[in-house]
Amino acid sequence: MKFKKLIKPNKPLVHWEKIKLVVFDCDGVLTDGRIIYNSAGTEVKNFYSQDGLGFRLLREAGVHTAVVTGRTSTILERRCQDMKIEFLYQGIAHKVQKINELLQELELDWDNVLMMGDDWNDLPAMFKAAVSVCPADAVEDIKQLADYVTSNTGGHGAVRECIEMVLTNKGIYEQALLAYLDQIS
Repeated sequence: MKFKKLIKPNKPLVHWEKIKLVVFDCDGVLTDGRIIYNSAGTEVKNFYSQDGLGFRLLREAGVHTAVVTGRTSTILERRCQDMKIEFLYQGIAHKVQKINELLQELELDWDNVLMMGDDWNDLPAMFKAAVSVCPADAVEDIKQLADYVTSNTGGHGAVRECIEMVLTNKGIYEQALLAYLDQIS
């Protein structure tokens, strides 16, 4: 794997088998963080195509997926529908509160959560999660505070890398991949 582990004193050992929910920010994680408006004033975002298969592998492995973002975008809504992401929460200023509500609904707790973010608004949820991950181009302080930093940047493979890290550390990457290959054979 390409991800970089940062040594965190006093960080409890991660029990990867307990990870049941993976939460992603959007801008800077699912995308490269740029916000582009075309000449008609419509927002444009670029997503990484290989993330879609990663989300499918997580879903089929029984891991819940969520996107919790501070902005609101119809483009993100469409992408989440395309990738069959279970939960999408937009316009969320207090991510911990929203994730707490989701955890209650799913009957899970923070020991079951991996959170991937790139900026200060993600940090409270990243601190509460069992595992925190950020892309290689996250804000510098976030990179120092995250448990893992991907080698790929936001919108350019960081999410897929994170998903593969989850599946690998849960010991089910090969099983998930073989099950997928059987489906398409």
